[in-house]
Amino acid sequence: MHALLRQTPKRALATLSNAHVNQPFAVFDRQAKRVQRDRAAVKKDGETSRTVDYLRNEVAERMIERLLDVKRTYTSILDLGSGPGHFSRLIESHLTKKIVMMEMSDKLLKRDPDSEFEVPVERIHADEENLLQVIEPNSQEAIVSCLSLHWINDLPGLLVQIREALKPDGLFLAALLGGDSLFELRTALQVAELEREGGISPHISPMTDTRDITNLLGRAGFTLLTVDIEDVTVSYPSMFELIEDLGDMGENNAVIGSRPFMHRDTLMAAAAAYQSLHGNEDQTIPATFQVIFLIGWKPQPKQT
Repeated sequence: MHALLRQTPKRALATLSNAHVNQPFAVFDRQAKRVQRDRAAVKKDGETSRTVDYLRNEVAERMIERLLDVKRTYTSILDLGSGPGHFSRLIESHLTKKIVMMEMSDKLLKRDPDSEFEVPVERIHADEENLLQVIEPNSQEAIVSCLSLHWINDLPGLLVQIREALKPDGLFLAALLGGDSLFELRTALQVAELEREGGISPHISPMTDTRDITNLLGRAGFTLLTVDIEDVTVSYPSMFELIEDLGDMGENNAVIGSRPFMHRDTLMAAAAAYQSLHGNEDQTIPATFQVIFLIGWKPQPKQT
């Protein structure tokens, strides 16, 4: 049974935080994440992957609305962490002459043919964490990213790379999952592990605190910042369909040192806790994805 988008999103302004940003260290296993995406892309010749495009497609639609609000046309747009092109396939020829898709999973990058895109597509198989090893500084008119930045180990460092890769007055538009995403699943797993195993282990990756993102953009050197938050809630028959879909999206946990598996009785207890704490009246369960949308510009003299 497919999940359905069910809640009209609510917007809220992100607030500026003065929280200290620690020195970067490796939280995520990028090699494990690449393998997860590769496996998801080829499962049943890619058909399984396509059935779970609903979340990224929904977010891509909302990003396109923001790009249209900018009212500019481009020679080229770089889609960072593009996946198979959820955002890129929505771009029409009046917006740009070319799309460059960069993705760490070669299989996901090549999942869909060029015929599904309205504008010419160039594909680059590379890890977006190493952007400036592939892209020349001051070379890009616009850089976008649709739901990939939450897997970056050094997000402040990547934001600096993005700013350096942009031309003066270049646009950065992105969407990433925020810290309250999947809070229902997180609490259900914690309750079950405490009850059955006497402790908890991280099974859901840590995400950027929404209060910090404006501060991070400013420190990276972006100006004219716009940050807003939308909740996208998806209903599933049970917790197990949610977990299966996350795996088919390539969104499995990739925290270094985390325990990859849970005992069956703990999982069953978590499913019961999920239904008890968060279940809908129709016996489905909600999963909330908190999406942070952000826009920033590389400075130039007399910028308005």
